[in-house]
Amino acid sequence: MDYHLFNRKDKEEEENLEIILENSKEIEEDLMRTYLITAERIHDNDELKERLENFAEGNAKRTKQLIDELNDLTDK
Repeated sequence: MDYHLFNRKDKEEEENLEIILENSKEIEEDLMRTYLITAERIHDNDELKERLENFAEGNAKRTKQLIDELNDLTDK
């Protein structure tokens, strides 16, 4: 049996970490949407449109990583 299962401080720290990761995921998702919406509205600057789409892709990757971390926390 793992000692950490019964350690209240570790449980609180894990819950705090989960909250931080969930908040970070929401921020990344909001930024991704903002970049994509903005890119959709740009018609006269292909370079900027592409950069915004690239930013959104980066946010999507970070969102996926955060989801993976959250899943790892809940699988323990």
